[in-house]
Amino acid sequence: MKKVSSLFLVDDDRDDQDVFIDVLKEINASINCITALDGEEALTMLKNSLPEVPDCIFLDLNMPRINGRQFLTTIKSIAILKNIPVIIYTTSSSLREKAELTNLGATHFLTKHNSLAGLKKELEQVLSSGLV
Repeated sequence: MKKVSSLFLVDDDRDDQDVFIDVLKEINASINCITALDGEEALTMLKNSLPEVPDCIFLDLNMPRINGRQFLTTIKSIAILKNIPVIIYTTSSSLREKAELTNLGATHFLTKHNSLAGLKKELEQVLSSGLV
């Protein structure tokens, strides 16, 4: 299993970003978490400004400019980015949407929790599962 040293969180909600980062630090403070507020910003960062490709991407679906679905489709068409595991991180729990996103190349589907404990448990599972 690959050790995760950096991940990229793409989410337009700064509060959700803060909660995610706080929980991630509780799990493993050595993991570097890079953030972007939408798919357009994330693509620009991945193509131009990140010193290295992140080990995985946690991706919200409902964002302005370039949404999660468009972002996922785009990175899966770029050779240097297409093998990065993408975990969909959203409020949606639709089985149809989960199947569609898996077909587009998503590795896993993580529904946002109302509790910190729930998020921590699921995030620990994803990070230790070998999916990333």
